Amino acid sequence: MAATPVPPAAPPKPTWDPGQPEGPFPWLRPTIRIRLTLLYGGMFLIAGILLLSIIYLLAAQALKEGNAVFKIIGGQGDVQIVSQNCPGVGSGARTTDQFNAAIAQCVLEQRKQALDDLLSRSLMALMGLSIIAFAFGYAMAGRVLSPLGKITRTARRVVGSDLTRRIELDGPDDELKELADTFDEMLDRLERAFTAQQRFVANASHELRTPLAINRTLLEVHLSDPGAPVELQQLGKTLLATNERSEQLVEGLLLLARSDNQIIERKPVDLAEVASRAIEQAREEAHAKGVEIRGERAPAVVQGNGVLLERIALNLVQNAVRYNVPEGGWVEVTTEAVHGQAVLSVSNTGPVVPAYEVDNLFEPFRRLRTERTGSDKGVGLGLSIARSVARAHGGRIQAVPREGGGLVMRVTLPL
Repeated sequence: MAATPVPPAAPPKPTWDPGQPEGPFPWLRPTIRIRLTLLYGGMFLIAGILLLSIIYLLAAQALKEGNAVFKIIGGQGDVQIVSQNCPGVGSGARTTDQFNAAIAQCVLEQRKQALDDLLSRSLMALMGLSIIAFAFGYAMAGRVLSPLGKITRTARRVVGSDLTRRIELDGPDDELKELADTFDEMLDRLERAFTAQQRFVANASHELRTPLAINRTLLEVHLSDPGAPVELQQLGKTLLATNERSEQLVEGLLLLARSDNQIIERKPVDLAEVASRAIEQAREEAHAKGVEIRGERAPAVVQGNGVLLERIALNLVQNAVRYNVPEGGWVEVTTEAVHGQAVLSVSNTGPVVPAYEVDNLFEPFRRLRTERTGSDKGVGLGLSIARSVARAHGGRIQAVPREGGGLVMRVTLPL
């Protein structure tokens, strides 16, 4: 009797949960909404109280100034009405109707003047309170939103391949702190993933170097035997060239894994000296291919790793020499410091490069019009290594097709 198949076990659930457990009273949590509500509600209440107080004082002052006080002078048969605010009321002999009309006119004028003064002073008070409210609101909004600036600055540093940065935001347990903690956890996972990937590439490269070194030694020993047949020597030379190509590939992978991080230890490095050393190493190959190397190199000192920067220059110069025209070709290497940046430029004659294929040249194992291997000019990692080293130094590399064929490679690094 056939046994009942056992259903496969369910995959384990992820242990990472960015959510935070809520307390027994989630509505008491000091969220951004509650804090902003209390802040701006309190500011509105304080501004209203101040405005009402100022209007009350101004109204009392206006009523005091707007009252027309009349004083009766004289006795029986000779009565005179005198007012300090309305001096024309008591002048001359007038009937009762005339006195009443003069008093009413004086009261209207005083009331109008008092209202005008109240309006102008209220507008001035409102303008002053508005300026104070805007300034205070701007300062408080900046204080409340300051964690966002810290998150943004950390994200910009992470964009520069510095995954060791963390926000570590302090303060109340609100939405911004939750966002910062989630961002820190994401950076932890990314750093572990990148570190594991680089460690794998480095370990694999180291493990591959040992058998390749053994193969090279054995082949060199057999080739040194003068009694070996010609066919065996030819086969040994072919195998030795293949082995050397594999060693270059492993070295390139190891350098690519090491240079894809931010440079921690930096020293002053002159790009002019780096370019000159790269030219000296590639001069023999350029002479063999009939390629002229020229260009003026002005001093441009940057902070970085001299070995890795020299590798950038060497890769660019070697590519410019190898991918050139058969006759009358040239390579121009220049360095300069402009606008706070150091620029290494390598331009060359060569085949016409379509603009849509330029970005593919920086991908590992990619070459012009070929997808993978199939070229004896390199292992396809030169430009990838150059881009990784440039990024690790906080710079960038650009490639622009030349009119008539060839490329112009520009490496820009901060001084």
